[in-house]
Amino acid sequence: MSVLILALIAGAVAGLALGALGGGGSVLAVPALIYLLGFTPAAATTASLIIVTATSLTALYAHARTGNVRWKSGTLFAAAGLLPAAAAGAAASRLPQALLTAAFAGVAALAAVRMLRPGRTEGDRSTAVRPVKAAGTGAGLGALTGLLGVGGGFLAVPALVTVLAFEMQAAVGTSLLVISANSLASLATRGATDSGLDWAVIAPFTGAAILGAWDGKRLAAKVTGTLLRRTFAVVLLAVAAFMLVDAIV
Repeated sequence: MSVLILALIAGAVAGLALGALGGGGSVLAVPALIYLLGFTPAAATTASLIIVTATSLTALYAHARTGNVRWKSGTLFAAAGLLPAAAAGAAASRLPQALLTAAFAGVAALAAVRMLRPGRTEGDRSTAVRPVKAAGTGAGLGALTGLLGVGGGFLAVPALVTVLAFEMQAAVGTSLLVISANSLASLATRGATDSGLDWAVIAPFTGAAILGAWDGKRLAAKVTGTLLRRTFAVVLLAVAAFMLVDAIV
C-alpha cells in the first residue's frame, strides 16, 4: 500500500476520532506517523502538532459559529500553557527517542482509562472556579502538548468541566481554542529544529483529518457516546501496549 494511501486512511481515522469525541485524534496520529509512515518519534510529534493545529482551528470555527466557545475564560486558560508548551517543544528534540515513545504510551493509556471511566455529569460537579488550580492545569496541559505533540483534548475537556465549571458543549468548543494556542506555541520553538519534515505525507494526512472530523461529528449524532468512547479506549490501550513494548525492547 502506498504511503499516500496510508496517510489518507490514518488521517481520516484520527480526524474521525477528534470529530466524534472532541479529542484524542493526535493520540492516534503519532503512532500512525511512526509505525505506518516511518517518522521518528521527534518528527512525528512535530507533524502531529501541525495536524492538530489545522484540524482544531477548523473545528474551532465551527463551534464558534454555534456559540460554544468561551473566549475570555479559554484565552486565560490557554495563556497559562503557552510558555510550558514552548519550553517543552524546544526540549523534545533533545530527549531520547525511546523516552518519548514510552511517555507517549503512558499518555495514551491514561486517555484510554479516562474514557472507560464513567464521566462526571454537570449535576455532580462543583461550580466553584479555582483560579490557581485552573492556571496549574493549563500549564500542565501546555507542557504535555509541547513535549508529546498531543492536543490534549481528552484532558482539556474534563479539566474545563471540573475546574472552570463549564457545561460539556462549551468545554468541547473552548478546548479547541486551548489546543490550538498550545500547539502553535510549541510549533514556534520546534520550527528551527524540525526542517526535514515530509510534507508529502503531512499535507494529505492533515486534509483527511479535517474531512474526517466533520464525518466524526455526524457519526456522534448516530452512535451512542458510550460505545464510541469504549471502542476508542480499547484501540488506545492496544496502541499504548505496543508502543511501550517497542520502547523497552
